[in-house]
Amino acid sequence: LLPDSADVSGLLALVLLTDARRSTRLDAAGHLVLLEDQDRSQWDTGAISEGVELVRDALRHRPPSRYALQAAIAAVHAEAPSWAETDWREVVALYGVLAEIWPSPVVALNRGVAIGFADGPAAGLAALDRLGAEPQLAGYGYLAAARAEFLHRLGRDAEARADLTEALHLTSNEVEREFLQSRLEATTKP
Repeated sequence: LLPDSADVSGLLALVLLTDARRSTRLDAAGHLVLLEDQDRSQWDTGAISEGVELVRDALRHRPPSRYALQAAIAAVHAEAPSWAETDWREVVALYGVLAEIWPSPVVALNRGVAIGFADGPAAGLAALDRLGAEPQLAGYGYLAAARAEFLHRLGRDAEARADLTEALHLTSNEVEREFLQSRLEATTKP
């Protein structure tokens, strides 16, 4: 109904690119599979191609809409041949633009995570720690979970366990709780 709307194109692109990974988000037993560990050969390449084309169209409008930018971030992930080949600097830059047009503590959190993958876990942890006083993130389990991941990657497992415990307390989703519990158990093993 609105073929010339950048918002509609961006939102459709975001939906397609997100849905393209749906079958790989859980394993056969129903356990959460992180993007890093998903089998990219199982992603819906048709949906990815359509989503990427829609992103290109949506980004031609100025200023870009928040949906176009979110879809562009999803496209970077979808087009990367592997987790290791993800262009994290582009993801950081896209989150930076998104934060300018749609400021949000969650956007800042996601940008902080991307910084950690672009520049290393210490840089990511520093970016996340700057968000610690943000009232809207005080009860947001993903902040604690992200901190725990970077702390673990830095070998600071005692601190990672504390953040994983906090994330567990803040998460009601059973699949996520099971995942966090398994991470917590993994950090306690010698």
